[in-house]
Amino acid sequence: MPQRPTTPAELVPTELITAEVADRVAVVTVDRPEVRNALNTQVLQEIRAVLDAFRDRDDVGAVVFTGAGDKAFVAGADIGQLVGYSARDGLAARMQRLYDEIEDYEKPTIAAVNGYALGGGNELAMACDIRIASERARFGLPETNLGVLPGAGGTQRLARLVGKGRAVELILTGRMIDAEESLRIGLVTSVVPPGELLGAARATAAQILAKGPLAVRLGKLVIKNGFETDQRTGLLLERLAQSLLYASPEKTEGTSAFLDKRPADFGAVAE
Repeated sequence: MPQRPTTPAELVPTELITAEVADRVAVVTVDRPEVRNALNTQVLQEIRAVLDAFRDRDDVGAVVFTGAGDKAFVAGADIGQLVGYSARDGLAARMQRLYDEIEDYEKPTIAAVNGYALGGGNELAMACDIRIASERARFGLPETNLGVLPGAGGTQRLARLVGKGRAVELILTGRMIDAEESLRIGLVTSVVPPGELLGAARATAAQILAKGPLAVRLGKLVIKNGFETDQRTGLLLERLAQSLLYASPEKTEGTSAFLDKRPADFGAVAE
């Protein structure tokens, strides 16, 4: 039986985002359509609070981020706040630190990009493990138009996703690209019709949730940290993670289920 959706009030108080949990998938929606879901300090605080609430909840296995309405995923930072920022705010790097937490989050994260993903919105999507775009999605890092840089991970994550040359061109020109180009250069993993976006994100999350949770968690950890080092060290991380999995109840259940020709029940061995 499908799980009853859990509402934001059952998690933590929120005003500028909504959060709903059903079938072990949490959908976090930035809900400021009147300003194209722009990010201000309160939005960042609410996202962090909801993620903290999800961290130890067994009924949340994956998190999907999206934006309210059909025009924008997140159209960047709130310029009304940005205009007053000082060097102190740059060093505090509140958005960058939150996105680091999202990238390192123990549970899989998926960006369901339904419209404009600009500046901090693009950086939010890049911090997620998987990016699925609507055919209407548009991506860009236009911060140089404002005399600043994409400072929430954009200069680093974009280059790692699409290559240094393309990242330099996109950041220095501030050029906006459509969903098709984003798919072609590797910024997103798939493009779907607008009406199928959340369904595709939920289906992807369900695929992941059917796998061994420890294997998924270690897979994230090894890929991310191995990518940041040399291949020999990455292979060592892979070997150590595999050793843990070989000794885990998950491996016993997964291999037994395969041999028995039945679906694996990883939830049973996790209890």
